[in-house]
Amino acid sequence: MSCTPLSAEALKDFACAVYQQAGVPPADADLAADALLQADLWGHQSHGLLRLGWYYARLRSGAMKGVTRLQTVIDAGAVSVLDGNDGVGPVIAHQATEEAVRRARAHGVGIVSVRHSNHFGTCMYFTRQGALQNCAMLMMSNGGPNMAPWGGLQKKIGTNPWSIGVPAGKHAPMIMDIANSGVARGKIYLANNRHEPIPANWAVDAQGNPTTDPKEALKGFILPMAGHKGYAIGVMVDVMSGVLSGSGFQDQVHGPYDPVNRSRAGHFIMALNIDAFQPIAEFQTRMEAYIASLKSVPVAAGHDTVYYPGEIEAEADVRHRVNGLLLPADTLSALEQVGYEAGIAWRDFVRPVDSSNHSSP
Repeated sequence: MSCTPLSAEALKDFACAVYQQAGVPPADADLAADALLQADLWGHQSHGLLRLGWYYARLRSGAMKGVTRLQTVIDAGAVSVLDGNDGVGPVIAHQATEEAVRRARAHGVGIVSVRHSNHFGTCMYFTRQGALQNCAMLMMSNGGPNMAPWGGLQKKIGTNPWSIGVPAGKHAPMIMDIANSGVARGKIYLANNRHEPIPANWAVDAQGNPTTDPKEALKGFILPMAGHKGYAIGVMVDVMSGVLSGSGFQDQVHGPYDPVNRSRAGHFIMALNIDAFQPIAEFQTRMEAYIASLKSVPVAAGHDTVYYPGEIEAEADVRHRVNGLLLPADTLSALEQVGYEAGIAWRDFVRPVDSSNHSSP
């Protein structure tokens, strides 16, 4: 880990500059940089600035287009199909989420299917976006294969994340964001960067043997969560994201780690206008009661409190914005390298947080 907490805003400015150097327009670069930084602020470093170099390599090769041109393929009332034309993943996902919310306001439900997109980071960045506009959100995406079909020894299924997000009254939105593997592939990359072993139930090596070595895990297969159940959910997310949208599926999809091939990732986004079900004020009150009930149970040994889904991330965000971010040394080296490749001086952008301001909020 870095010894000195770094300014979150300065890190975002650096990422934004890298994106712009690769041909991404300023507003889109700001959004893409914010999506990466937000993952770090939430404590999900596997999906944060660790990935900037991967995205930059894809932009340089043309596998991901710097200028995003989102095209409406089907406009059918509550339903829309969009073609991302290989644009910047977070930009496509943001626009598609706004489209789902707009259609939900008009029809009670808005469903947007996206083809030919790219990896966009964390799903919860976008389900939160809709939840803050008083919608209940469902989002899923397929990805490059890193899991074998149950009982097989060939990569066919991605970790294929999905997220549900709802507003929660006086609280930060309640958000579930999970992959269908036991762990996101990015966490294995992060363990590799930290030179740390991984749990034996995260992955197997290329021969199907359990391993605690992240390098061997990256050569092998990530294990599904809950055994065959996680495999089945991963398959259905692939169907809803890739097959339904007319995008790639299974090993037709290439992840952010691939610098040269089109991603062909697909997404499925559904927004429900809560006001179509009940007045939003009533829903907010009921959510506050729901959370209060969750927190009313006795706290188990080894735990400080009971958290609702998304609360840990919300607290981490506040803390990291005040106290700064500590990033693994290998991640910092990778960022410095991408700055060198982009002709951007890493040290000119990145600065430590003023130690006099360090305090828990």
